[in-house]
Amino acid sequence: MTTTNLVILQTSDVHGNIFPIHYGTNAYADIGLGKISTLVKKERSQNNNVLLIDNGDLIQGTPMTYHYVRSDEHSHLPNPMVAVLNEMKYDAGVFGNHEFNYGLENLEAAVKQAKYPWLSANILNEADQTPYFGKPYMIKKFDDDLKVAVLGLTTPYIPYWEKPENIVGLQFADPVKTAKKWVPFLKEEEQADIVVVSYHGGFERDLDTGEPIEKITRENQGYRLCIEVPGIDVLLTGHQHRKIYGKELNEVIVLQSGSSGSFLGKAVLKLEKVGGKWKTVSKDSELLSVKDVPEDQSLLDKVEIYERHTQAWLDQPIGKIEGNMLVEDAMQIRLKDNALIEFINKVQMDAAGVDISTTALFDNESPGFPTNVTMRDVVSNYIYPNTLKVVRISGKDMRDALERSASYFMPYNGKEIEVNPAFTTPKPQHYNYDMWEGIEYIIDISKPEGERVVRLECQAVPVLPDRSYDVVMSNYRAGGGGQYFMYQGKPVIKEIQIDMSELIANYFLREKTVKATVNGNWKVIHGSN
Repeated sequence: MTTTNLVILQTSDVHGNIFPIHYGTNAYADIGLGKISTLVKKERSQNNNVLLIDNGDLIQGTPMTYHYVRSDEHSHLPNPMVAVLNEMKYDAGVFGNHEFNYGLENLEAAVKQAKYPWLSANILNEADQTPYFGKPYMIKKFDDDLKVAVLGLTTPYIPYWEKPENIVGLQFADPVKTAKKWVPFLKEEEQADIVVVSYHGGFERDLDTGEPIEKITRENQGYRLCIEVPGIDVLLTGHQHRKIYGKELNEVIVLQSGSSGSFLGKAVLKLEKVGGKWKTVSKDSELLSVKDVPEDQSLLDKVEIYERHTQAWLDQPIGKIEGNMLVEDAMQIRLKDNALIEFINKVQMDAAGVDISTTALFDNESPGFPTNVTMRDVVSNYIYPNTLKVVRISGKDMRDALERSASYFMPYNGKEIEVNPAFTTPKPQHYNYDMWEGIEYIIDISKPEGERVVRLECQAVPVLPDRSYDVVMSNYRAGGGGQYFMYQGKPVIKEIQIDMSELIANYFLREKTVKATVNGNWKVIHGSN
């Protein structure tokens, strides 16, 4: 009897991380493909049948990836993330939602530069309904006639987040329906022994109970893929930045490997050949941490030029702060008006020429701005390549949006203010709590959700439900991202097609010195406090 092991290695949501550093401070960090490469080399040295797949959200997320796209310094060089995956000899990659952030021209160039196939069965050419990027799946043959198929799928929710000009001509089909078409084809026509589905999306339901863990939309459909599509052996997932291993759902082994290159996902299938056919005897999965793993210096050396140019750009001084715009406590930033958020809203209002703005503190690690500001400080605080839109909304929409933000807090327990788990689990979503400038409001978290906005005025006049208000916000929010569905379909009065990080930098360069101001236009209370 012939037996063998198939080892499937996965990265997902690497978000531009190659070097083991946090760019905000250049502090050492246990992240990045430099460390992942060391783990991959070890696995290949110990196993014959290894499949290495990236599950998407690869080419966006760090100052390096931003600088590569926005600077002419690297125009003659390939995308640094693709260069690294080529060097590591990936077998396949899948498109994540953030792949589209820098536009189709940039993405198509990355696809052409790759020595591995980018897979997507459900991103279609709108004109003829064929896979836009050409390859819905790939087949890899191993020794003893072992044939493994990999099908690529991507969350179809991208049109709700992405700038329309970045996805012109694309249609995002339903992954479940697409898998129902392709998985039987791979089993029957391609005669694949093992079918791996690499899906840039996550799980909408608890893997053990089947209970919803988020609002059921088409964003995450991993549970449905396992339950409704027979023939899948392994489901690689991502998007939610969760750490999922050692689990099966409907006899499908499922895996999700966190984010930023902090873990390498590993699934092992023990196979035996019976009557000329490979059968799975056992299967297991784990996450290999990069903590204390040395980085592959030979790999890092090959992309050192990108890093050197990025670091020089990040250290450019652009302005000064008079006062305090540092983040010392992220919760306190979200409880009352503060200088950092007020400043970002002012930049948005300045760029858009309107009097009302809304923005967020994207991450609890956001440092704020020191006295002497560099580009490093800008990209450390504004970490997404968002542009701006001015959306005309009603007073009712404004109140509904504030109530959505107010749901960020758990009902006040009389002791401490707590964050609603819906904003932290399964994925941190602190960026979905918005703070406004140009209106005056009070949120009372001692009241039930939906009834927490106890004051809402504009220029000292109550906001009227039927009155129209022009508000500047990120393109992500304007599309309804973060379950701000009240903005969807509303008139877009103006678009500012310059990344916010660039707008912030330009503001500093123009003003030279920016004063930290707080006008106290909003606050969060609990009862009579």
